[in-house]
Amino acid sequence: MTKTTPDYSFEEAAARRGYTRIVGVDEVGRGPLAGPVVAAAVWLDPARIPLGLNDSKALTAKRREVLYDEILAVADVSIASCTVEEIDEINILQASLRAMERAVAGLKVKADYVLVDGNKLPPAFGLDAEAIVKGDARSLSISAASIVAKIWRDRLMVDLAQHYPGYGWEKNAGYGTKTHIEGLRNLGVTPHHRRSFKPVHNILYQDKNISD
Repeated sequence: MTKTTPDYSFEEAAARRGYTRIVGVDEVGRGPLAGPVVAAAVWLDPARIPLGLNDSKALTAKRREVLYDEILAVADVSIASCTVEEIDEINILQASLRAMERAVAGLKVKADYVLVDGNKLPPAFGLDAEAIVKGDARSLSISAASIVAKIWRDRLMVDLAQHYPGYGWEKNAGYGTKTHIEGLRNLGVTPHHRRSFKPVHNILYQDKNISD
């Protein structure tokens, strides 16, 4: 039976195999038309795990904010990203994996085992690792990483929205909502837009009559 809330079983299983620094990693921002893709890596102290961790999408915005502060207070946390330029150069999947690699590498204490949300492992970890489909709803460490990555990226997009008003980034976080698409059509493409993504590409090149 599929678990509906995350627990510490994946971490405990790795510990029984002799690993001592087990971290969870997750990314956010693969789908938006603008902004970086952001990853977080989190090591949770088993004795100080914040209550109520879950997949960030299953939590209210207010609850995510509270948990974000609690996680940063008790855990070893590293946040990293890949820029829109990197996304356009190597594609969003590879950029997501690279952001995860950077997040894990940035931890204060080196990990010896990584629990990764999804079905692909970043190639350059150099560490033993396990890919867990829907890991943000199954592993507490990955849940914590998903919350941290989402809050950090959402705040970044709110900040960018102040500099580039009219796209609704403060509400849509760069996703292709109606407001965002209208902003693209009316205001054009910003330096923070992913030019390799079809809606942006189409608007960039529509005047040149180049079709996808």
